[in-house]
Amino acid sequence: MVRIILAIIVLALSAYQLITENFELMPYSMLFLGALMLVIGLAELQKDRKGFGGYMSMVVSAFLFFVSIQGFLLN
Repeated sequence: MVRIILAIIVLALSAYQLITENFELMPYSMLFLGALMLVIGLAELQKDRKGFGGYMSMVVSAFLFFVSIQGFLLN
């Protein structure tokens, strides 16, 4: 359920930015995308699929949080 809500938020923010060509909301989009990737990674690890996908989602999530924090601080 959380995954669906986060996906809808990311999709709505991204569509708004593409349509209006106003990219001031990009840090929020990255923040929610990082949260979505974190939820996906945790779901993969809880399913006992200790493969590459779960850990890679966690790494991508950490990178997206870092980029989002930089976006908030530089604006």
